[in-house]
Amino acid sequence: MTDERVPASGTVHWVGAGLSTGSGLAMLCDTAERVRLWHRTEDRAAEALARLGLTGRAEPRAYTLPALTAELAPGDTVVSMLPAPEHAGLLGACVARGAHFACSSYVSEAVLEQVSAAARAGLVVLTEAGLDPGIDHLFAHSLVARARAAIGDTTPASYRLTSYCGGVPAVPNDFRYRFSWAPAGVLGALRSPARYIEDGVETVAERPWEVTRPHVVGGETFEVYPNRDSVPFIAQYELPPAWTPRTFVRGTLRLEGWLKAWAEVFEELERGDDDRIGALARELAQRYPTTDADRDRVVLAVSLQVRGAEGLTWSGGYLLDRVGDEEESAMARCVSRPLAVGVRHILDGSLPPGLSRAAGTAARSEEWLDELEREGVPFTRP
Repeated sequence: MTDERVPASGTVHWVGAGLSTGSGLAMLCDTAERVRLWHRTEDRAAEALARLGLTGRAEPRAYTLPALTAELAPGDTVVSMLPAPEHAGLLGACVARGAHFACSSYVSEAVLEQVSAAARAGLVVLTEAGLDPGIDHLFAHSLVARARAAIGDTTPASYRLTSYCGGVPAVPNDFRYRFSWAPAGVLGALRSPARYIEDGVETVAERPWEVTRPHVVGGETFEVYPNRDSVPFIAQYELPPAWTPRTFVRGTLRLEGWLKAWAEVFEELERGDDDRIGALARELAQRYPTTDADRDRVVLAVSLQVRGAEGLTWSGGYLLDRVGDEEESAMARCVSRPLAVGVRHILDGSLPPGLSRAAGTAARSEEWLDELEREGVPFTRP
């Protein structure tokens, strides 16, 4: 890795203006020297800027990868709000042109393959810097650090860590859900096996919804199920090797009654092929459209309980519970604002070259959490 980090130029290219693009873009218009919003057409980009009250504060652009690449200069920062499969192409353009890269999505293998080249070139690759993944990482790092201080790294202990997040309708509907991202992505996630630890045993759920269970947050009962692969995050969150996980699960939160309301969807997922699932996604989008009158709600609950030797215990949890308003959805706020905080850290030079997954240490996580509170993303601390 080079010690020479490419200085940020002050120009930010925000690519995509979908459901998760919100006031974080306005934060960057306040910070960056120049912001360009790239969308399907220049007119659509201009419409998005008008909707966000940013007309004249960012430049609208029609997005194609060659068009973006042609405008990239050394030290620029590209923020990808495109679907995850498109991140690798954008990162490749950044490495070729000497630009930094940021997104709110999980790190894909295709992105990881380019991280070494980016690091050698002095470029930041910021990922997992939205809501989930993103704020959930900040919460977990903070909780683990507090527990380690109380229990001790070398003291044998067992622990339970759960991290559940969901976007749900603020006013429950019959479907018990409100699409805050593409239905195809929601269905795709449900079709992916989940690996987690339960009762001290590594477990794989081929159909994650089949292990849905009640989960009480702040006196309210939700339904939760595991999502993706939780196990690698034991190391990422720096849980001490002397501690034994009894439960370690990162998952999805839904309104009570979701499992029953989605019964027909699950039947389709069990027997449908890719073409049928694609058609189902389009049908659900038409049947349950998101309108301007809808209000969404985001709930993120992360908790940790540790039991050490001789009855020594520690427990704590974070809760974020936000409802959208007429200006923006809760999901757009909670994804775009932490991402903007991360991009500001690229602009001010405080992120090192190479891969960063949100804030990778407890100390940096505390700084990010303080910034988020100041930027209108409040939460309940332990």
